Amino acid sequence: MAILDKHKILETNATLLLVCSFLVVTIGGIVQIAPLFWLENTIEDVEGMRPYTPLELAGREIYLREGCYVCHSQMVRPMRDEVERYGHYSLAAESKYDHPHQWGSKRTGPDLARVGGRYSDDWHLDHMRDPQSVVPESVMPKYGFLEKKMIDGKYIGDIMKANAIVGVPYTEDMLENAQSDFMAQADPDSDYDGLLERYGEDSVNVRNFDGQAGVSEMDAMIAYLQMLGTLVDFSTFTPDASR
Repeated sequence: MAILDKHKILETNATLLLVCSFLVVTIGGIVQIAPLFWLENTIEDVEGMRPYTPLELAGREIYLREGCYVCHSQMVRPMRDEVERYGHYSLAAESKYDHPHQWGSKRTGPDLARVGGRYSDDWHLDHMRDPQSVVPESVMPKYGFLEKKMIDGKYIGDIMKANAIVGVPYTEDMLENAQSDFMAQADPDSDYDGLLERYGEDSVNVRNFDGQAGVSEMDAMIAYLQMLGTLVDFSTFTPDASR
């Protein structure tokens, strides 16, 4: 009875209940999260991961701006139905350069963690212009306006520097050539050897993504979508048995 009387104090005092609840949640959160900062295997390094190219990073910024994350997650859970539909379950290392990550919690549309290379650029272009033309049951709005807005990557270097501050390993060479690399990736007739040298010859798509002259927001968006889930070679991936 004495214990119930003490509990009654919390039930009848809203301020005290709020303070005690805050303390309990804080302590519980610290106990769960703090150790992760000292465990070396919290994020397992995976071969193939690299920072986003300037054009891909610009596409990701547009993806965030347009709220695509509201309807599409980017995390394949380790459950049979998800793996069979989307591919290998997502690894923590695949999101280590994402600020913020795009794991999501709701899927009005399909998960996009493995969408890279699944469809052609033309399919993505048609899908952005008129989603219902390729997926009749889609409730996605039209994004055709992206191909009408041309961009020159003037500020992409600043965005890359901001990402570097929070740990993305952009080198001085990458930062100095940000704008030229941005333009080169969407122009297969350009001198893009430096771009491939900096980001990886086998992992960077260089082409005119939207089929028109110049670089548009559509180029950036498709470049971003076409690399999602393509950096890790899962045919050779072996989980760390020590974990």
